[in-house]
Amino acid sequence: MATRTDAPTRREQILKEAARLFAERGFHGVGVDEIGAAVGISGPGLYRHFAGKDAMLAELLVGISGQLLTGAKRRLAEADGVPAEAVLDSLIEGHIDFALDDRPLITLHDRELDRLRDSDRKLVRQLQRQYVELWVEVVRKVYPELTEPTARSAVHSVFGLLNSTPHLGRPGSLPGRGVTAELLHRMARGAFGAAESPAAG
Repeated sequence: MATRTDAPTRREQILKEAARLFAERGFHGVGVDEIGAAVGISGPGLYRHFAGKDAMLAELLVGISGQLLTGAKRRLAEADGVPAEAVLDSLIEGHIDFALDDRPLITLHDRELDRLRDSDRKLVRQLQRQYVELWVEVVRKVYPELTEPTARSAVHSVFGLLNSTPHLGRPGSLPGRGVTAELLHRMARGAFGAAESPAAG
């Protein structure tokens, strides 16, 4: 979502505003009419694009999980023959882009995932597990002393760190995107290094 440079479609505009409003007020605190007003169309006009709010929520949460996985696979493919440390840095950069540019989706996932239908929720979890395992494989190449369970725990911990961005304050209160991204990157690498330290000692 955050990597697109061309003009968003009306459907994407609706999803972006729905994510923002759901994150700000909660899923049940937002009406279809409000989402429509945010993109300049009538509430009923939204039904030409989505069956309802539940469909928007599902597309948002399934969609971002799929995009993270696809992005990670693309980074791995582009890094063929590149040192593992550079591959890990690329994965971290990709997740930081998401964490800084799609903050409402992090809030939405934390609060509203359980509102999805079982099938959609299972799909989100399946995509997330695949995403984690891609990271685990790379992390273990960079930090070979880590066992697979420890590497997996470290990956989840780093995700928690990076996904803390909704709690950092409003975007204007941060020291700047570049500075924040560099800080998050150093902290992520530091966390992986700390996970290896006991085993190395």
